[in-house]
Amino acid sequence: MIPELLLQLPQLPQLPQLPLPIAATAVTDGIGVVLQWDTLLYIGLGMLVGMLVGAFPGVTATMAVALASGFTLTMDPIQGLAVLLTIYVAAQFGDRVPAILINTPGTPASIATTFDGYPLAKQGKAGLAMTASAFGSAFGMVIGIIVLSLFAIPLAGLARQFGPPEMFALVVFGLTMMIGVSSGRIFKGLVAGAFGLLLATVGRDPITGDQRFTLGILELNGGVPFIPVIIGLFGVAEVLNQMVTHRRNAVQDKPINQLGQWMPDRAMFRRLVKPMGIGAGTGSVVGLVPAVGGDIAGIIAWDNAKRFSKRKDEFGKGSIEGLTSADTSSTATLGGSVTTTMALGVPGDSVMAVLIGSMMIWGIQPGPALFTNDPSLVYTLATILLVATVLSLGLSLVRMKSMVKLLELKNQYLWIIILVFCMVGTYSISNSVFDVFVMLIMGLIGLFMLRFGFPAGPAVLGLILGPLAESNLRRTLIGDGWSGFLTSPIALVLFAISAAALLLPPLRQMRLRRKQALKDKDEGLSVLIP
Repeated sequence: MIPELLLQLPQLPQLPQLPLPIAATAVTDGIGVVLQWDTLLYIGLGMLVGMLVGAFPGVTATMAVALASGFTLTMDPIQGLAVLLTIYVAAQFGDRVPAILINTPGTPASIATTFDGYPLAKQGKAGLAMTASAFGSAFGMVIGIIVLSLFAIPLAGLARQFGPPEMFALVVFGLTMMIGVSSGRIFKGLVAGAFGLLLATVGRDPITGDQRFTLGILELNGGVPFIPVIIGLFGVAEVLNQMVTHRRNAVQDKPINQLGQWMPDRAMFRRLVKPMGIGAGTGSVVGLVPAVGGDIAGIIAWDNAKRFSKRKDEFGKGSIEGLTSADTSSTATLGGSVTTTMALGVPGDSVMAVLIGSMMIWGIQPGPALFTNDPSLVYTLATILLVATVLSLGLSLVRMKSMVKLLELKNQYLWIIILVFCMVGTYSISNSVFDVFVMLIMGLIGLFMLRFGFPAGPAVLGLILGPLAESNLRRTLIGDGWSGFLTSPIALVLFAISAAALLLPPLRQMRLRRKQALKDKDEGLSVLIP
């Protein structure tokens, strides 16, 4: 028994088994694919789009990637990935501009940027805040890229040992993690996830191939199309929501246009080292947890930096340390997010869910076999992210008054542009009017979800991962029955973590409410008893 176990141990991480020449070839091949002029051109295009997307409040990176995916499906997969990933990277830099100048996050990832960015801008230090944010974001991105390069292939090699019980548990883990971080809306997250799983049942049975719930519609034989659903839920729904909530006579916030000092001096750079380290460490760990995005990582890092800072009183009032730690952490999650998405097939956040939908249409199936069969893809992705980071940092350090002018653009013009791109991009996927109808219907459903607090992320994740979950569940039950789950330690651990992700947040809220009620009761008694 012991010799057999010893023989099995080296099979878990598969990268160390590769001969050094093969590993070196994977690195050179992965980098060489990116350094071609056409791929670099697409990276530059993605950078410009991403910076603009981040600079406009309300136009999220998820929406931008969803819109762009409709136009990239006819490209070579590497070029399409270059565009989509670069948009995501550049948006992480551009979204800091409105967060600092008008106290409005460009994307959810820059929520923590507003804690200290806007107070710094009101003190006349907007330029310093923007450059410190850019350096922190770039450093966090580089750390994330290192995480991707080091852990992607070993993680994929380990996950390749998973059978149907472990894969089903992994999908459940990914779904519950996204539901568990749905801003405290656990029940509504569950409903949204169930809606996505229900959509995933439309089409052909993954085991028998029989048609299900197609209602006689030929276009539904292959299932509900991913991209129109994603564009509808994240693009059309957001525009419709802004139209509904827009007030005609509302006064739009004027951006602060006095940027002040632009580049930090040596003393300031030395002061930024510690918060950047805290942010990078926090974001790297948080990024490896599926569905936990940069917004949560930024808040956690901001709190950690405050705990270890000698200037705690400045946090929330204009702390350059708080700003840098938050932005470093939110971007450091990207490497871990890409790692879990590609190596496990479980999206790290909503943008990665959109990316998986595009990759499946390209014929690329994210999961354990992706990196183990083609190790060079890891270094291709890492190189794309690194080039995009360098270009975005360079553009962010340019003192651009035009970025301030862009913030004064009226939202009505943006709505028209976005809706046109939504329809054109959706139609261009397969030249199908049916896809456009699906997009519009999902846009209305997404508007309902936004207005009533149902998160769209679990719905998209349920749609994408539903077939994978169903096929592995049924294979397990056909082969071993329920005992297949009970005899798998990995599956049991994943189920336990999933249950904790759903149960702990409401239990914590109940405990806080109870504590607050006792506190209010004690205060009431103290008032009555002099």
